[in-house]
Amino acid sequence: MGSGHTHNASPAPPRVRRILVLTVVPLFVATVLAALLLWPRGGSPQNDGGADVPRYPGTVTRVVTEPCPPTPSAPEGTPRAGGGRCGTVDVRVDDGPTAGQQVRTPVPDGPGAPRVEVGDEVILVELTDPTDPTVSNWNIAEHQRGTPMVWLAVVFAAAIVAFGRWRGLAALAGLAASFAILLTFVLPGIGAGRSPLLVAVVGAALIMFVVLYLTHGLTAQTSVAVLGTLGSLVLTGVLATIATAATHLTGFGSEDATTLSMFQGDVDLHGLLLAGIIIGSLGVLDDVTVTQAATVTELANANPGLTRLQLYRAATRVGRAHIASTVNTIVLAYAGASLPLLLLLTADSRPIGQLLTSEFLAQEIVRSAVATLGLIAAVPLTTGLAAVVTAAGRTAAPPSTDAPASRPQPDRAEALAALVAPRAGHSDDPDQTRTPPPPSVTGRWPESSTGTDSAW
Repeated sequence: MGSGHTHNASPAPPRVRRILVLTVVPLFVATVLAALLLWPRGGSPQNDGGADVPRYPGTVTRVVTEPCPPTPSAPEGTPRAGGGRCGTVDVRVDDGPTAGQQVRTPVPDGPGAPRVEVGDEVILVELTDPTDPTVSNWNIAEHQRGTPMVWLAVVFAAAIVAFGRWRGLAALAGLAASFAILLTFVLPGIGAGRSPLLVAVVGAALIMFVVLYLTHGLTAQTSVAVLGTLGSLVLTGVLATIATAATHLTGFGSEDATTLSMFQGDVDLHGLLLAGIIIGSLGVLDDVTVTQAATVTELANANPGLTRLQLYRAATRVGRAHIASTVNTIVLAYAGASLPLLLLLTADSRPIGQLLTSEFLAQEIVRSAVATLGLIAAVPLTTGLAAVVTAAGRTAAPPSTDAPASRPQPDRAEALAALVAPRAGHSDDPDQTRTPPPPSVTGRWPESSTGTDSAW
């Protein structure tokens, strides 16, 4: 289970390995040098968002709810709009300078406010009155999520290791490496004012090299997947640049982008959109390229007589089926992440044509279309490279003319005797039905332990 995509794959001949090394190593060195040149220095830029509000963990000990008073503009007796909750919550502070102290907060209310019960672990914030620093009040910001998230991570890791064994452990290490590159290079680099597109391409290439070789090993098959992924990433970047320029997308297609522009005005949101397309495409691309390279290898091992063109055609048919399901995966993934936006657009009274071409929805359409085009291009590119490498490896092997001689030839006469003997002895006499077979086949099938299927 944990041995990877192929089993008993013959190693590539030295000539093929040298060609792959001379191709992959310079690309890896160029990626590392580009990452060093783009690496953010001097720390992350600080925004002017003000001092952080102190946050302390606490445990809810008492909840008292009461009817909310009417709003000033509503008649007396009219409940607050939206079914608001009013009352007080007593919370024990678990850490910080006031640890052990009981504080009283209002019941959280409003859109997205947490619903608290006795025993809930929450996060408290202490707000100071700007007009009188000696006066402060407490509020519940959100629930503590550390413990359930740790247990979820443990179950996630245990399931991957139990199913994938050593390969699953390598996959976890690759996942950790991906997050490390994103958090230490890609995000700080974009925040430091570097070109988001260039940082994303270099970061995605770095993730690809580390993850693929760490997960699948230093093999010719992995090198083919690396080259196919890198070529598809470059093509995706080119297509994304052309598509966003043709549709005049600015990158201000979401509330998050608008908020980011307020805190870090020097970030190129158009480049950030391109970077998001590339990073989002990487995970699906390496899945497709590894699968195609493994498919070609397995087909060649199953039928060594297949030519380079036959390998390409057979593996491409597998790739078409894979793409057909993956395209739906990409679209549904983007749609699922944008459900609030889609619901907001469905409530819009504008015509459907205007909705589809609006900045908000056009950005998601372009993102899905470009990622799909890059994914489709990865199949023929990786399959062609894998077919060339596999065929070259087979050519370098000893001539195949001796292959039939090395396979044991079955004796058809003995096989026929084994099949016919029980029928010849069949009659109405029970003793005759137990007549032993001819001496040449007594006790077993003729000179073979693989069954009559192999004899035929």
